[in-house]
Parts: sequence; C-alpha cells; structure tokens
Amino acid sequence: MRFRWRRAGGGDSGPTLWRQPPALVGYFLATEVIAAASTVVFALLDQPSGAEWRQFLVLCGLALFQAEASRTIERVRRIHVNMISVWGFAGAVVLPWSLVGVLIVVAEVHLWVRVWRGMGNRPAYRVVFSTAMFMLSAFAGTGVMRVGNGVLSFYGWSGEGGKAVVIALAALTFLVVNSAMVFVAASLHRRPEARLVSRAEYALEAATLCLGALAGLAATQSAFYVALVVPPVLVLHREVLVKQFQDLAVIDHKTGLLNVAAWYDRARRQLARAVRDGTSFGVLMIDLDHFKHVNDTFGHLAGDEVLKAIARLLENEIRKHDAAGRFGGEEFAVLVPDSTPPEILAIAERLRTRITELTLPVPTDTGPHTVANLSASIGVAVYPLSGATLEQLLLVADRGVYTAKANGRDQVVGP
Repeated sequence: MRFRWRRAGGGDSGPTLWRQPPALVGYFLATEVIAAASTVVFALLDQPSGAEWRQFLVLCGLALFQAEASRTIERVRRIHVNMISVWGFAGAVVLPWSLVGVLIVVAEVHLWVRVWRGMGNRPAYRVVFSTAMFMLSAFAGTGVMRVGNGVLSFYGWSGEGGKAVVIALAALTFLVVNSAMVFVAASLHRRPEARLVSRAEYALEAATLCLGALAGLAATQSAFYVALVVPPVLVLHREVLVKQFQDLAVIDHKTGLLNVAAWYDRARRQLARAVRDGTSFGVLMIDLDHFKHVNDTFGHLAGDEVLKAIARLLENEIRKHDAAGRFGGEEFAVLVPDSTPPEILAIAERLRTRITELTLPVPTDTGPHTVANLSASIGVAVYPLSGATLEQLLLVADRGVYTAKANGRDQVVGP
C-alpha cells in the first residue's frame, strides 16, 4: 500500500524532495537508509541455496512479466495498492531476507523505467521511498516466517495447519507494518485524510497477500505452478481499473466530491424518501466569494488547491449521511437529509464560519504563499417549505446565494 501522493492544500507534493516538510524529509531518508543497510547486512549474513536462487529467478521473472502485461493499466491506476505486494510477499514466504530485498528493488526499478518515469506524478524520490517501505514490510514478514518456522520445527509440528498460521501471521505483519509507515508519512505530511485507508483498499491488499502466499508456496514445487498465479493477478489488476472508472463516473476529478449528475441522483432519491416518509431535508448552495481574486493573485493552481481544501472541509464538517457535490467553478452543493429547518440553518452557518477560518498554503510561481480571509455566500432551501420539487428547491437555494452576495457576501440566507 502506498502513501496517497495527491497534492493537498496542507503541503506541496511537488517533484522536489526538499520542498516537503523537514520532518517528512527526515522520515524518507531514515526509511531508505534503514532499508539499504538492512539489505547489505542480510547479503553478508545470508547464504542462499541453489533452490532459493531458482525460486528468486522465477518470482522475479513473473513479476516483470506481470508488470509488462499490465503497463497500460498501471499508467492510469489511481488506487493506492500495488500488485508488487504479490511478488514481494511471495518472496517473504520462501526467500532469505537479502533476496526478498533484491526482488522488490528489481520490480520497482522495472516499473519506474517502463511506466512511471515519464509520469509527472511519480517523481523518483517517491518511488525510492515506496520501495524502501515495501522492503521493510517484506523484511518484517520474512522475520515472522523465520521465527514461526523455527517454532514449528522446535516443537515438531509438521502439519500444514501450523504453516498456514505462520503465513497468515506473516501477512498480517506485512500489512500492519506497511499501514503504520503510510500513517506516519501522512501525519508528517500534514495530510490527516490520507491516514484513512478504505475497507476496499485493505481488502484488495489482503487479496494480493493471499495470492503472494500461494505464489510462494507454488515456487517451492515448480515454476509452472507459480505461473498459474499470474492470470488472477492480471484480472485483479484490471478489476481495480474498472472500479476506478466506476468511481470517476460519479466523482468530480478535481475535488473528489460527487459530480453534478451523481449529486442530482442522490438528491432525487432523498426527495422520494422525504415524500414517502413525510420528513424534511435541506439543500445548501455554497458559492465562494471573490474566488476570481484568488486565481488572479496566486494563479489557477492555487485556485485549484483552494477548491480541494473547501471540498475536504465540507467532507469533514458534514455528517456521514449528508452528501456534498461540486456544481462547477467555485460552487458547491450539500444535501442535508432528515433535518429540521433550524438544524439545516445551523449546519450552513457552521460551514460558513469554517470557511472564514481556513488558512491555506498554496504553490505559486514565486514560491509558497498563504491564502486566508476566504468567505462564502450560502443559500438554503428546505423541503417542503421551499418547494415540492428538486428544481424548486435548487431555485430557492440559488436565489439565496444571490441575495447573500447582494447584501454584502459572507452570510447565510434561508428560505
């Protein structure tokens, strides 16, 4: 699992390592030094057998083949789970520490040369850190395998059940170490939202580790058996891309909020429920004040960072069953189900206040600058007070926005 590298308002994730927060730079370098030093020490201590070298070559060859077969998918993949986990964990199951590290390095370097090098969102320092992170996770898994197999041997437990338990513990260790390192990177990068990994991503990572375990066990039998793991890996990789396209169909690519069509669909379903159950709900239209001034003063990249920051603010402030969407430009909409008019107005006022409190470092062509003193005009409509159709509700909320701007901006106008 990789750290979410998408640029955020809390810091610049540009192509230069030294533009990152100092603590994050130190963490990157420390991780890389530990991974490199560990590999050197293991290389001096390990004495791989001929069978282990053959297993290494088989896993390495299949890792490169799978990467070549999925190059097109890898170029557009946005989910932060890497199929290298399959081969890295397979190595952790059957190979000594030194060969595990080399296997991961070879696989990552191949992806860098063949896929990532020409992509602006994959600078070299990020790839180096991710490689070091994978290596340390795999080393931890290998350590659990060594200790677990030693315990089984000491007590004379030769059953397959004991081996399966050891492999499961090694996979769990790999996942925990990897997740912990991602969490630390996100914290140092001042990206609290990147600390959270979805259940779907954890499930996908677990699936890759299971395939890795099967590949490792197959490698102890025959190279032909290991090759049978490749088709499921390719299919899984393709399914990741399908899920990504499904998400893009309903998500605004710039902010990560619902796009217009998806928000309208959610609002129509909410209206149908409200009509059926006799409940009320609210619609908030939020328009940033003087947003053109941000673009004109700091540039459009800075404006994009402001929009992303507003989107994160909305996601953090609204409830789980509310829905925020971007209508285009600097205009956002929030659906507030199952709420009374006073509750809806209170939510709108809280959002307005949080926007005024926002202070945001942004990149410009002259270096980092800070955007502050933002404000928003918010129009509120409430079903059934403001209308019986979604179009009527949106008209009332939109009219509220224009009234707020005419009255001096930075205010909430209710029905």
